[in-house]
Amino acid sequence: MAHPPLHIRHAMVADIETGTYGENIDLIAVGGRIEELGYNLTTPADARVLDVAGAAVIPGLIDAHVHVTAATVDLATLPRWAPSYVHAHAGRIMAGMLQRGFTTVRDASGADYGLARAQREGLIRGPRLLYCGKALSQTGGHGDSRGAGDHVHDAHPCCTGIGRVADGVDAVRAAARDELRRGADHLKVMAGGGIASPTDRIDSTQYSLAELTAIVEEATAASRYVAAHAYTPRSVERALQSGVRSIEHGNLIDESSIKLLVAHEAFLVPTLVAYWALHEHGREFGLPPSNFEKLSAVMNAGLTAMERASAAGVKIVFGTDLLGELHDFQSMEFRIRSELQPALTVLRGATSLAAELVGMTGQIGTTRVGGHADLLVVDGDPLSDATVLAEPAKHIVYVIQGGTVVSQRNP
Repeated sequence: MAHPPLHIRHAMVADIETGTYGENIDLIAVGGRIEELGYNLTTPADARVLDVAGAAVIPGLIDAHVHVTAATVDLATLPRWAPSYVHAHAGRIMAGMLQRGFTTVRDASGADYGLARAQREGLIRGPRLLYCGKALSQTGGHGDSRGAGDHVHDAHPCCTGIGRVADGVDAVRAAARDELRRGADHLKVMAGGGIASPTDRIDSTQYSLAELTAIVEEATAASRYVAAHAYTPRSVERALQSGVRSIEHGNLIDESSIKLLVAHEAFLVPTLVAYWALHEHGREFGLPPSNFEKLSAVMNAGLTAMERASAAGVKIVFGTDLLGELHDFQSMEFRIRSELQPALTVLRGATSLAAELVGMTGQIGTTRVGGHADLLVVDGDPLSDATVLAEPAKHIVYVIQGGTVVSQRNP
């Protein structure tokens, strides 16, 4: 896609690494990248000029745990939807994310190379999409959508569920290689029980250490990494022992788990807004009663876990994990986190630290020269008050992706 030059004038450009603003700065983007920062810069030919009159400019946001194909709260029904229908919903969901200022998202299972390519080519409007394909799950694990009375699991790649079942070291190696063949940016493994799955327990561990290690070995061989769904200390510690890079959720972690996260330099991706949204609205949008019962076991614990992990220096990245109609609450995660962390820490979790997790430091989550010109012009001071990002319609003036204005607040 062509990216005409962009000249932003008179901005308060936030440097996420230092936590400071450069005042009255001009920023020039050429070819979708930030080319120059300075004072009174010369406008390139044919450039669009935005005089932001002292407004804050921050990097585009990164949500490191989304499911863009999760168009329903009742995930067990998703494999029975037509792929074309699911992908139409995904386009709508991704457009909403971009409107809220998320210029990159890491999909934690469900999205594929087709959606990523469609976004790159401008066929659908949405964030840059980093995907893992389908999450790997053992039989009866968090990615197995069958109920107790079901017998057939259709694992055809065109089916629209978020997980694929593979059991045994040889089978998980083959499944991992297959997702990598499809271009996966990372792999996702279900290492413990979950809320939305019909037959497992929250406190279960899933996959043997040999299976988990085999999956990590395959990802490492392809210069990729593994994210692990895990809630409990047992499941978190086994995942870390196998070499995973990020723990998704981690609501029930204890001091031992936290020490291991620090020792392994692993990332934690809490998804606190997901539990709030399911608790408040899950029933009206079809969350089964059995799943609702699981929810109570993890909801309040997540706040305590994140607070303790943050105090211990764990690298905590922004994620939301919302489903169906609940995607609209994505930005509320900023409000929840702001009660537990300083504003700059919250913002780094959704920008520079998320970029580090996905291996794109200096490319996204930055306002420095050479990075992608994914930027937000914000009415407010997100370095000192991250809650301004919880109300994007009110505070985000422009969303810029690849140097192109893709959303503008109505005057």
